Amino acid sequence: MKKYKKVYVEITNVCNLKCDFCPETRRKAEFMSVATFEQILDQIKPFTDHLYLHVKGEPLLHPHLGCMLDISYDKGFKVNITTNGVLINQAAELLIQKPAVRQINFSLHSFDGNQNTISKDEYIDSILRFSTRAILESTIIIALRLWNLDEALSTEDQRIRNLAIIHKIEETFELRDKIQSNLSEAKSFKLGDRIFLQQDHEFKWPDLKEREDDYKGSCWGLRNQVAILVDGTVVPCCLDGDGMISLGNIHDSKFSDIISGKRAEAIRMGFCNQQVVEELCRKCGYRKRFSK
Repeated sequence: MKKYKKVYVEITNVCNLKCDFCPETRRKAEFMSVATFEQILDQIKPFTDHLYLHVKGEPLLHPHLGCMLDISYDKGFKVNITTNGVLINQAAELLIQKPAVRQINFSLHSFDGNQNTISKDEYIDSILRFSTRAILESTIIIALRLWNLDEALSTEDQRIRNLAIIHKIEETFELRDKIQSNLSEAKSFKLGDRIFLQQDHEFKWPDLKEREDDYKGSCWGLRNQVAILVDGTVVPCCLDGDGMISLGNIHDSKFSDIISGKRAEAIRMGFCNQQVVEELCRKCGYRKRFSK
Protein backbone atom coordinates (compact mmCIF):
# COMPACT_ATOMS: atom_id res chain seq x y z
CA MET A 1 0.00 0.00 0.00
CA LYS A 2 1.30 3.47 -0.91
CA LYS A 3 2.21 5.72 2.01
CA TYR A 4 1.08 9.08 0.61
CA LYS A 5 -2.05 10.11 -1.29
CA LYS A 6 -0.24 13.26 -2.42
CA VAL A 7 3.36 14.20 -3.07
CA TYR A 8 3.81 17.84 -4.03
CA VAL A 9 6.74 18.48 -6.36
CA GLU A 10 7.34 22.19 -6.86
CA ILE A 11 8.68 22.39 -10.41
CA THR A 12 9.06 26.17 -10.08
CA ASN A 13 8.58 28.79 -7.38
CA VAL A 14 8.17 31.54 -9.98
CA CYS A 15 4.70 33.01 -10.49
CA ASN A 16 3.25 35.38 -13.07
CA LEU A 17 0.79 37.00 -10.62
CA LYS A 18 0.97 38.70 -7.24
CA CYS A 19 -2.10 37.66 -5.29
CA ASP A 20 -3.01 39.04 -1.88
CA PHE A 21 -3.70 35.58 -0.47
CA CYS A 22 -0.31 34.17 -1.55
CA PRO A 23 2.77 35.91 -0.11
CA GLU A 24 5.84 35.92 -2.31
CA THR A 25 8.41 33.33 -1.39
CA ARG A 26 11.67 34.47 0.17
CA ARG A 27 13.53 31.72 -1.67
CA LYS A 28 15.64 32.14 -4.80
CA ALA A 29 13.60 31.96 -8.00
CA GLU A 30 14.20 28.62 -9.72
CA PHE A 31 12.92 26.17 -12.29
CA MET A 32 13.53 22.49 -11.55
CA SER A 33 15.65 20.67 -14.12
CA VAL A 34 14.20 17.69 -15.95
CA ALA A 35 17.03 15.54 -14.56
CA THR A 36 16.17 16.48 -10.97
CA PHE A 37 12.48 15.90 -11.62
CA GLU A 38 13.18 12.41 -12.96
CA GLN A 39 15.45 11.65 -10.01
CA ILE A 40 12.70 12.69 -7.59
CA LEU A 41 10.09 10.55 -9.34
CA ASP A 42 12.31 7.50 -9.14
CA GLN A 43 12.73 8.01 -5.39
CA ILE A 44 9.09 8.70 -4.53
CA LYS A 45 7.54 6.01 -6.75
CA PRO A 46 7.33 3.40 -3.94
CA PHE A 47 5.38 5.90 -1.82
CA THR A 48 2.73 7.41 -4.11
CA ASP A 49 1.00 7.36 -7.49
CA HIS A 50 -0.20 10.97 -7.34
CA LEU A 51 1.90 14.04 -8.14
CA TYR A 52 0.88 17.63 -7.45
CA LEU A 53 3.11 20.03 -9.39
CA HIS A 54 3.10 23.01 -7.06
CA VAL A 55 3.79 24.46 -3.66
CA LYS A 56 4.49 28.03 -4.63
CA GLY A 57 4.82 29.09 -8.25
CA GLU A 58 2.81 28.67 -11.44
CA PRO A 59 3.50 25.26 -13.02
CA LEU A 60 2.35 26.32 -16.51
CA LEU A 61 5.37 28.65 -16.65
CA HIS A 62 7.81 25.75 -16.75
CA PRO A 63 9.41 25.52 -20.22
CA HIS A 64 9.73 21.72 -19.97
CA LEU A 65 6.29 20.93 -18.56
CA GLY A 66 5.45 18.69 -21.50
CA CYS A 67 8.57 16.60 -21.01
CA MET A 68 7.85 16.32 -17.28
CA LEU A 69 4.33 15.10 -18.00
CA ASP A 70 5.69 12.48 -20.40
CA ILE A 71 8.17 11.26 -17.77
CA SER A 72 5.38 11.15 -15.19
CA TYR A 73 3.22 9.03 -17.48
CA ASP A 74 6.06 6.66 -18.34
CA LYS A 75 6.69 6.08 -14.63
CA GLY A 76 3.02 5.50 -13.84
CA PHE A 77 2.13 8.74 -12.05
CA LYS A 78 -1.17 10.59 -12.18
CA VAL A 79 -0.55 14.33 -12.27
CA ASN A 80 -2.65 17.02 -10.61
CA ILE A 81 -2.01 20.64 -11.57
CA THR A 82 -3.14 23.73 -9.68
CA THR A 83 -2.91 26.90 -11.76
CA ASN A 84 -4.11 30.49 -11.77
CA GLY A 85 -5.17 29.84 -15.37
CA VAL A 86 -3.67 32.94 -16.96
CA LEU A 87 -1.63 30.84 -19.40
CA ILE A 88 -4.33 28.30 -20.20
CA ASN A 89 -4.72 29.38 -23.84
CA GLN A 90 -1.03 28.73 -24.51
CA ALA A 91 -0.98 25.45 -22.56
CA ALA A 92 -4.35 24.03 -23.63
CA GLU A 93 -3.17 21.75 -26.44
CA LEU A 94 -0.32 20.33 -24.38
CA LEU A 95 -2.47 19.58 -21.33
CA ILE A 96 -5.27 17.90 -23.26
CA GLN A 97 -2.84 15.69 -25.17
CA LYS A 98 -0.90 14.43 -22.13
CA PRO A 99 -2.46 11.28 -20.59
CA ALA A 100 -0.58 11.82 -17.32
CA VAL A 101 -2.86 14.75 -16.42
CA ARG A 102 -5.53 13.53 -14.01
CA GLN A 103 -6.94 16.80 -12.66
CA ILE A 104 -6.54 20.54 -13.15
CA ASN A 105 -7.55 22.95 -10.39
CA PHE A 106 -8.15 26.55 -11.46
CA SER A 107 -7.75 29.14 -8.70
CA LEU A 108 -10.38 31.59 -9.96
CA HIS A 109 -9.86 33.69 -6.84
CA SER A 110 -6.48 34.68 -8.33
CA PHE A 111 -8.37 37.43 -10.12
CA ASP A 112 -9.05 39.28 -6.85
CA GLY A 113 -5.46 40.48 -6.55
CA ASN A 114 -4.82 41.15 -10.23
CA GLN A 115 -7.68 43.24 -11.53
CA ASN A 116 -5.33 45.82 -13.03
CA THR A 117 -3.30 43.33 -15.05
CA ILE A 118 -5.87 41.01 -16.65
CA SER A 119 -9.38 41.35 -18.04
CA LYS A 120 -11.85 39.54 -15.82
CA ASP A 121 -14.11 38.49 -18.69
CA GLU A 122 -11.26 37.27 -20.87
CA TYR A 123 -9.68 35.46 -17.91
CA ILE A 124 -12.83 33.58 -16.88
CA ASP A 125 -13.94 32.90 -20.46
CA SER A 126 -10.63 31.30 -21.41
CA ILE A 127 -10.75 28.96 -18.40
CA LEU A 128 -14.37 27.98 -19.08
CA ARG A 129 -13.61 27.36 -22.77
CA PHE A 130 -10.73 25.09 -21.85
CA SER A 131 -12.80 23.30 -19.21
CA THR A 132 -15.55 22.56 -21.71
CA ARG A 133 -13.03 21.30 -24.24
CA ALA A 134 -11.17 19.17 -21.69
CA ILE A 135 -14.38 17.41 -20.68
CA LEU A 136 -15.16 16.59 -24.32
CA GLU A 137 -11.67 15.64 -25.51
CA SER A 138 -9.96 14.06 -22.50
CA THR A 139 -10.51 12.32 -19.18
CA ILE A 140 -9.23 15.29 -17.15
CA ILE A 141 -11.15 16.27 -14.00
CA ILE A 142 -11.68 20.03 -13.66
CA ALA A 143 -12.08 21.89 -10.37
CA LEU A 144 -12.97 25.58 -10.47
CA ARG A 145 -11.95 27.07 -7.14
CA LEU A 146 -13.34 30.17 -5.49
CA TRP A 147 -11.45 30.15 -2.22
CA ASN A 148 -12.04 33.80 -1.44
CA LEU A 149 -14.96 33.73 0.99
CA ASP A 150 -14.68 35.80 4.15
CA GLU A 151 -16.08 34.35 7.37
CA ALA A 152 -16.91 37.88 8.53
CA LEU A 153 -19.31 38.46 5.63
CA SER A 154 -22.91 37.32 5.43
CA THR A 155 -24.09 34.75 2.91
CA GLU A 156 -25.66 37.53 0.84
CA ASP A 157 -22.38 39.47 0.74
CA GLN A 158 -20.59 36.33 -0.45
CA ARG A 159 -23.07 35.92 -3.29
CA ILE A 160 -22.47 39.47 -4.46
CA ARG A 161 -18.70 39.09 -4.29
CA ASN A 162 -18.57 36.25 -6.80
CA LEU A 163 -21.73 37.16 -8.72
CA ALA A 164 -20.18 37.80 -12.14
CA ILE A 165 -18.09 34.63 -12.12
CA ILE A 166 -20.98 32.50 -10.89
CA HIS A 167 -23.30 33.86 -13.60
CA LYS A 168 -20.75 32.96 -16.27
CA ILE A 169 -20.42 29.43 -14.89
CA GLU A 170 -24.20 28.99 -14.75
CA GLU A 171 -24.59 30.15 -18.34
CA THR A 172 -21.70 28.06 -19.68
CA PHE A 173 -22.94 24.81 -18.16
CA GLU A 174 -26.67 25.61 -18.47
CA LEU A 175 -27.33 24.71 -14.85
CA ARG A 176 -30.86 23.89 -13.78
CA ASP A 177 -30.09 24.52 -10.11
CA LYS A 178 -28.63 27.93 -9.40
CA ILE A 179 -25.29 27.96 -7.59
CA GLN A 180 -26.12 31.03 -5.53
CA SER A 181 -29.10 29.45 -3.80
CA ASN A 182 -26.90 26.57 -2.63
CA LEU A 183 -23.94 28.67 -1.49
CA SER A 184 -24.48 28.06 2.21
CA GLU A 185 -25.35 24.39 1.79
CA ALA A 186 -22.22 22.92 0.22
CA LYS A 187 -18.61 23.70 -0.58
CA SER A 188 -18.55 21.71 -3.80
CA PHE A 189 -21.02 21.69 -6.69
CA LYS A 190 -20.98 19.21 -9.54
CA LEU A 191 -21.42 21.27 -12.68
CA GLY A 192 -21.32 18.30 -15.02
CA ASP A 193 -19.36 15.18 -15.83
CA ARG A 194 -15.90 15.52 -14.21
CA ILE A 195 -16.24 19.24 -13.51
CA PHE A 196 -16.79 20.86 -10.12
CA LEU A 197 -17.05 24.28 -8.53
CA GLN A 198 -15.40 24.46 -5.12
CA GLN A 199 -16.07 27.37 -2.78
CA ASP A 200 -14.33 27.90 0.52
CA HIS A 201 -13.02 30.55 2.86
CA GLU A 202 -9.70 32.19 2.12
CA PHE A 203 -6.86 30.72 4.14
CA LYS A 204 -3.66 32.31 5.39
CA TRP A 205 -0.31 30.75 4.74
CA PRO A 206 1.34 29.84 8.06
CA ASP A 207 3.93 32.33 9.26
CA LEU A 208 6.24 32.29 12.25
CA LYS A 209 5.14 35.87 12.97
CA GLU A 210 1.54 34.77 13.56
CA ARG A 211 0.07 34.10 16.99
CA GLU A 212 0.83 30.60 18.20
CA ASP A 213 -1.99 28.13 18.69
CA ASP A 214 -2.06 25.42 21.34
CA TYR A 215 -0.28 22.09 21.00
CA LYS A 216 -3.45 20.07 20.35
CA GLY A 217 -4.58 19.12 16.88
CA SER A 218 -3.81 17.10 13.80
CA CYS A 219 -2.96 17.50 10.13
CA TRP A 220 -2.36 15.39 7.04
CA GLY A 221 1.27 16.51 6.78
CA LEU A 222 3.55 13.42 6.61
CA ARG A 223 0.48 11.24 7.15
CA ASN A 224 -0.97 11.33 3.66
CA GLN A 225 1.11 14.05 2.01
CA VAL A 226 4.62 15.47 1.77
CA ALA A 227 6.21 18.16 -0.41
CA ILE A 228 9.50 18.65 -2.24
CA LEU A 229 10.51 22.23 -3.03
CA VAL A 230 12.20 23.31 -6.25
CA ASP A 231 15.68 23.16 -4.69
CA GLY A 232 15.10 19.62 -3.42
CA THR A 233 14.18 20.49 0.17
CA VAL A 234 11.64 18.07 1.63
CA VAL A 235 8.96 19.64 3.86
CA PRO A 236 5.93 18.12 5.66
CA CYS A 237 3.20 19.66 3.51
CA CYS A 238 2.25 22.01 0.69
CA LEU A 239 1.86 25.03 3.00
CA ASP A 240 5.51 25.29 4.03
CA GLY A 241 6.18 27.69 1.19
CA ASP A 242 9.53 28.89 2.49
CA GLY A 243 10.97 25.57 3.62
CA MET A 244 10.91 26.46 7.31
CA ILE A 245 10.57 22.81 8.35
CA SER A 246 13.38 21.33 6.29
CA LEU A 247 13.51 17.57 6.77
CA GLY A 248 16.44 17.13 4.41
CA ASN A 249 17.33 17.60 0.76
CA ILE A 250 16.81 15.14 -2.05
CA HIS A 251 20.24 16.05 -3.45
CA ASP A 252 21.97 15.02 -0.22
CA SER A 253 19.89 12.11 1.10
CA LYS A 254 17.49 9.46 -0.13
CA PHE A 255 13.82 10.39 0.06
CA SER A 256 13.10 7.20 2.01
CA ASP A 257 15.69 8.18 4.63
CA ILE A 258 14.38 11.74 4.89
CA ILE A 259 10.76 10.78 5.59
CA SER A 260 11.83 8.21 8.18
CA GLY A 261 14.19 10.61 9.94
CA LYS A 262 13.82 11.69 13.55
CA ARG A 263 12.19 15.07 12.88
CA ALA A 264 9.77 13.70 10.29
CA GLU A 265 8.71 10.86 12.59
CA ALA A 266 8.18 13.26 15.49
CA ILE A 267 5.87 15.39 13.35
CA ARG A 268 3.93 12.42 11.99
CA MET A 269 3.50 10.68 15.34
CA GLY A 270 2.56 13.98 16.92
CA PHE A 271 -0.30 14.45 14.48
CA CYS A 272 -1.39 10.85 15.01
CA ASN A 273 -1.63 11.61 18.74
CA GLN A 274 -3.24 15.07 18.43
CA GLN A 275 0.05 16.81 19.28
CA VAL A 276 1.45 19.65 17.16
CA VAL A 277 5.20 19.59 17.67
CA GLU A 278 6.44 22.21 15.17
CA GLU A 279 6.12 25.95 15.79
CA LEU A 280 5.10 26.70 12.19
CA CYS A 281 2.33 24.09 12.41
CA ARG A 282 1.02 25.69 15.60
CA LYS A 283 0.74 28.95 13.65
CA CYS A 284 -1.16 27.37 10.76
CA GLY A 285 -4.89 27.98 10.68
CA TYR A 286 -5.46 25.65 7.74
CA ARG A 287 -5.03 22.51 9.84
CA LYS A 288 -8.08 23.53 11.88
CA ARG A 289 -10.24 22.61 8.87
CA PHE A 290 -9.47 18.96 9.56
CA SER A 291 -10.98 19.10 13.05
CA LYS A 292 -14.30 20.63 11.98
